[in-house]
Amino acid sequence: MLNISSNRVQIDRADFPALQKVEERKSGKLLVALLISMLFIVVVSLFLPWTQNIRSQGSVTSLLPNERPQSVHSVIAGRIEAWYVQEGDFVAKGDTIAFLSEVKDKYFDPHLLERTQERIDAKQSTISSYLGKVGALQDQMGILEEARDIKIEQGKNKLASASFKLVSDSMDLEAAKLNFSIADQQYARMQKMFEQGLKSRTEMEKRELTLQKTAAELVAKENKLLSSRNEVENARVELASIKVQYAKDLAKAQSDQFSAQSEQFNAEESVAKMSNELMNYSIRSRHYFITAPQDGYITRTIHTGIGETVKDGAEMVTIMPAQYDLAVEMYVRPLDLPLIKPGQEVRILFDGWPAIVFSGWPNTTYGTFGGLVSSIDNFADKDGMYRVLVSSDSDAEPWPDALRVGSGAMNLILLKEVPIWYEIWRQLNGFPPDYYTGGGKKVQNSKAH
Repeated sequence: MLNISSNRVQIDRADFPALQKVEERKSGKLLVALLISMLFIVVVSLFLPWTQNIRSQGSVTSLLPNERPQSVHSVIAGRIEAWYVQEGDFVAKGDTIAFLSEVKDKYFDPHLLERTQERIDAKQSTISSYLGKVGALQDQMGILEEARDIKIEQGKNKLASASFKLVSDSMDLEAAKLNFSIADQQYARMQKMFEQGLKSRTEMEKRELTLQKTAAELVAKENKLLSSRNEVENARVELASIKVQYAKDLAKAQSDQFSAQSEQFNAEESVAKMSNELMNYSIRSRHYFITAPQDGYITRTIHTGIGETVKDGAEMVTIMPAQYDLAVEMYVRPLDLPLIKPGQEVRILFDGWPAIVFSGWPNTTYGTFGGLVSSIDNFADKDGMYRVLVSSDSDAEPWPDALRVGSGAMNLILLKEVPIWYEIWRQLNGFPPDYYTGGGKKVQNSKAH
């Protein structure tokens, strides 16, 4: 009451027991004690341990790439002729999912493989013929070389004989020259003696006849020597001609051999090309049947109906592998990346499993599941976040059996333990969690990457 007015309001406190209790001094003392107790509890709580953590949203995936949902594609373009599965069916590895028929006129021939094999066989026969021709030409070249050697030897012998005859004729010529010189000297003496009257004309005429015979013999020997020289030159020319002729024949045979080898190589190239086509056709025929790459469940069929045409590489169905090791895929900021190490503990809240979470006290949290950091990407995605894979912790409670790939998850990566007052101070100042190299578990799963 402010006592502004002189009028006084009289209140009967007997009608207001609550007012009586408030005005009692005991209630004031109780309030003070309560406030002091609360203050004490708050102060003590500030020194309680608090586990720093990094929160991140994620999703359930599998640890290995081959255990994740995958699409089955058509390797070739074709027309759907039959389906052998429906969505939800279990398929084993190699089971037929669908059958395709050809849509390209290049592969319409039902006997394409047989005809291609016939073409290969024909080319193989051609190769054999060329091989025979090459061998025959090789034999021909050997025969030509032997004949050349014989002819050259004959030519050398003929040249040697002509050379010996030339030497003999040269000696005969020298002898004829000597005889002519002697006959000429005798004729000169005979002529002097005839002029002096010592010899008769008959004797002088005989000596003149002898001189004429020796002169004729000298000319004959000169002609014979010249003929021998011509024979030597002809023998040399003939020897050179033999070499040139056989070199020409050998060159022609070798050219024919190279041509045959070239045709043989072309035929071998054609055989290799057709063999490649045959193998491609054979492998292509296997792709008419779309088969399951591994054991799993058909989750969705992309193309439906009969008669629908699909392109090469088109997605046909999606399969969820039957066996898989679950993992959680989460993304963290670059600021938090240095705080995360492989083997670090993570608490996970899966969608659909109720949980009571006290982020700073993982021991009192209910409904979360344990995990270990399995791998950390070394590069950021298009949003600037780093991907972290978390596998199950074998020492903690097992993950739910009903958990499926694609489910959502909220993750708490556990870091250093600090007092609550320090965490409040850090949060108020906007500082990141403390960096430390503390005790994460070693990941034992050999499938971690």
